[in-house]
Amino acid sequence: MKEVFGEIRTQLLILATLVGIMWGLEILDTFVFQHGLDTLGILPRNSIGLRGILFAPFLHGSFAHLTANTLPFLALGWLIMAQSIKNFVIVSLICMLVGGSGTWLFGASALHIGASGVIFGYLGFLLARYYFDRRLSSGIIALFVGCTYGSVLWGILPSLPGISWEGHLFGFLSGILAAKFAIDS
Repeated sequence: MKEVFGEIRTQLLILATLVGIMWGLEILDTFVFQHGLDTLGILPRNSIGLRGILFAPFLHGSFAHLTANTLPFLALGWLIMAQSIKNFVIVSLICMLVGGSGTWLFGASALHIGASGVIFGYLGFLLARYYFDRRLSSGIIALFVGCTYGSVLWGILPSLPGISWEGHLFGFLSGILAAKFAIDS
């Protein structure tokens, strides 16, 4: 029992740290840098924009943008982490690097920032995981996630100006790719 609570404490600490970094950066960006940090996002097909592949998931355009990303990041991230902290790290890195690279290669010529690419990656992972591992627990989680967050899949299609549907699409595809490689034995 002590081991289970230690694991949960570690999971919460990791998630709280990542979300804390996002919120801390948004506070600094808004009140100190007047949104200057946002320029560190993904700028497609521009060599300086490559740095955004690493930075974009931690940067947000506003507190409303960050608020909209916080709960899904925590919920979907924890569902992955509850299965395995190692999987969470692998999935997060694949979604950040592969999803961000897809956005850099094919995204619209605009600045792309926000954690939603990684969130869509988590969604893709959790929905596709059952296909690759066929465990009942993965199927139940996929069903729950599909019912709870499935409606956001419209976000992978072009919709409103200023929303990076490319980031959502490549994040989602990278999550499916991660589901193939992040399966614990």
